[in-house]
Amino acid sequence: MRETAVHIDNLLVCYGQVPAIEGVSLDVADGEYLGIIGPNGGGKSTLLKAILGLIPATHGTVQVYGNSPEKNRSLVGYVPQFAVLDKQFPISMLEVVLTGRLKQGLSPFFNYTKEDKKVVYDLLEKVGIESLVNRQISELSGGEFQKMLIARALAVKPRLLLLDEPTASVDVASRDQIYGLLAELNKDMTIILVTHDMLAISSQIHRLACLNGYLVYHGEPELTEKVVNNLYGCPVDLIAHGLPHRVLKDHEGGKPN
Repeated sequence: MRETAVHIDNLLVCYGQVPAIEGVSLDVADGEYLGIIGPNGGGKSTLLKAILGLIPATHGTVQVYGNSPEKNRSLVGYVPQFAVLDKQFPISMLEVVLTGRLKQGLSPFFNYTKEDKKVVYDLLEKVGIESLVNRQISELSGGEFQKMLIARALAVKPRLLLLDEPTASVDVASRDQIYGLLAELNKDMTIILVTHDMLAISSQIHRLACLNGYLVYHGEPELTEKVVNNLYGCPVDLIAHGLPHRVLKDHEGGKPN
């Protein structure tokens, strides 16, 4: 039996008196690739932050590899939403990724080691942007920026990688490159991916969690019409453009969405 990477039991997280997520229970096995979908405001980012230990549980428990998130934070890499970051900040790609090597924060006269720099150069090569190492982040495309954030998250050498909508602001070619990269990374680490990209959900992941304040569904990554309608509160048509798989199972009448 595989080790449990993330164990969540009856989790309630509130902002003030308002529940963001409630009654969420799920396990993520070591080496699993879990996709999380749901409407805006459904609690997806909140769940990731609870796994990171960035926000406290109002009730219930979260464990990462058998300990509290705070104790095992060094085992987790995190790629936040593109929209929350300032691309105009005057810093180079190299400097951003190097910050992923910080253990206890900056101190006076701090210097990165040769090992830190080697790890970072290797990671930039791994994600395919080594030629842009000294470029200012304001000069990066959306896809290049996201690959930089993935490299930074990998700088801690995580066992668990959390990503919050990593393809939301990139073109189709960059999206496909990022999903190809994640498939390779999943050979060596557990991945939890928040996304609105239904095509990625149906073709990439091992298991699926559907979240809308509570857990609507957790299981195989083949969506049914009933699950999607319960998740979004209304009928939703999903189309897999040019791909040989279905996003939804057949209707009773035999026609796929």
